[in-house]
Amino acid sequence: MAGSTTARRGDRKASPSGPRPRVLRARRRLRLPRRRTLVLTGVATVLLGAGVVWALYGSDWLRAERVKVSGTDVLSSHQVREAADVPLGSPMVSLDTAAIERRLRKRLPRIDEVEVERSWPHTISLKVTERQPEAVIKSGGKFIEVDAKGVRFATVARAPKGVPRLEMDIRPSPGSRRFGADRLRREAMRAASRLPAAVDRDTRVIRVRSYDSITLELTGGRTVVWGSGERGAAKADALTALMKAAPDAKRFDVSAPSAPAVADS
Repeated sequence: MAGSTTARRGDRKASPSGPRPRVLRARRRLRLPRRRTLVLTGVATVLLGAGVVWALYGSDWLRAERVKVSGTDVLSSHQVREAADVPLGSPMVSLDTAAIERRLRKRLPRIDEVEVERSWPHTISLKVTERQPEAVIKSGGKFIEVDAKGVRFATVARAPKGVPRLEMDIRPSPGSRRFGADRLRREAMRAASRLPAAVDRDTRVIRVRSYDSITLELTGGRTVVWGSGERGAAKADALTALMKAAPDAKRFDVSAPSAPAVADS
């Protein structure tokens, strides 16, 4: 005959498998706070994002109020600000810096490079690099300034001191029709950029007749036959050697740098 203890043991063995009700209730209590935390985190993220968007676009805290200009020499800060046409009062984040840069390059050809940056919270910074005249083209009673890349960027009443004159004495030929004045001007400036420092200081005229006919007129009635703008470094070395070997010569031909020549007249 089974006693009461045996009956209780039998009852436990007969109970269905799986978690007891007490354990299930504990798990439910754990799940509820976790869900609430996820919901609260999601709400906080949405609110934070909305706050950031409002601060960037809707508030008065981060709006363009000032344009700072640096790096100018010939140009004035007023000219740069006017050409940039920055829409003051607009949200800083929405300003199109690339469009500002394009306006400056188009309206002020003297500008070679420009960096447009947001200086938070209220300033747009314009850092300008101006083109430098490496030659001038006489046009009527004025002078067109040309930079080292052959770009004509400004017309001035007086030629800058120490800047050589570029004379485009282009003669009709198949070559001139092929290259065009712009290409020949770039070639002339490429040649000028390779000149030894002493020769560069003494250069008064850069004369271009064709792609392979560039000559330099120096102080003291001296002439340098440079040829094309190609092999500039070799031509510069040959010219330096010629001038040391024949300092009194009047004509130096380095158009073929492997076979340079000098003449007294």
